[in-house]
Amino acid sequence: MGASERRGDVALRGVVAMDGPSGTGKSTVSRRLAQACAAAYLDTGAMYRAATLAVLRAGLDEHADCGEMGRAATGARLESGTDPAAPTVTLDGEDVSAEIRGPEVTGLVSAVSAVPEVRTELVARQHALIEAAVTGGGGIVVEGRDIGTVVVPDAPLKVYLTASPEVRAARRGRQDAKAGRDADLHATLADVERRDRLDSSRRVSPLYAAADALVLDTDRLSADAVLDRLRELVAQRGLDG
Repeated sequence: MGASERRGDVALRGVVAMDGPSGTGKSTVSRRLAQACAAAYLDTGAMYRAATLAVLRAGLDEHADCGEMGRAATGARLESGTDPAAPTVTLDGEDVSAEIRGPEVTGLVSAVSAVPEVRTELVARQHALIEAAVTGGGGIVVEGRDIGTVVVPDAPLKVYLTASPEVRAARRGRQDAKAGRDADLHATLADVERRDRLDSSRRVSPLYAAADALVLDTDRLSADAVLDRLRELVAQRGLDG
């Protein structure tokens, strides 16, 4: 979808980097911000999940050699859409947007994401998508865990969303229940804390807030309140066209 086909009150110029752990509302507000600002949208986490699905389909698990994981993930044909109204990710031509949210992928995605070859390949693909969006003065909202620190360290606006593990687990539980997936709060909290440890301690592109990122604690903020703050920041940075 081109910028002229999107709907928004203003036209975003440049890149908004949205980082933070799962369950902070990052995906929801990033998509809504992109829609409100007639911008493209890229969910880099979905790319890593699709790569993880490729690893699983190759018959590999958490005990597999990193080299095997890397070959399975980087050899897959992976495409990501950038339309915030209907973001999609395909694996070898198949839309896997729903399948990548399943428990098997969730359980392995941190391990696959930590493989250096996987990150190198996917960051290169992310750069290409971002460049395509901003060529000619367009804008894009990019969400993930290393956007402001690694993928686009010179982004004019960097935001890091955070929230307590308990709040994030409850949010993810509601999302799972809404999607028809099993939701066990204790298991979800344990998984949230496990992923936090893995993502924050990995050697390549660990999760942390960039020094110049605005940190927003969303524990007591609604999605609307976070979105309002983000739109204020876009205007303050002169990125609203």
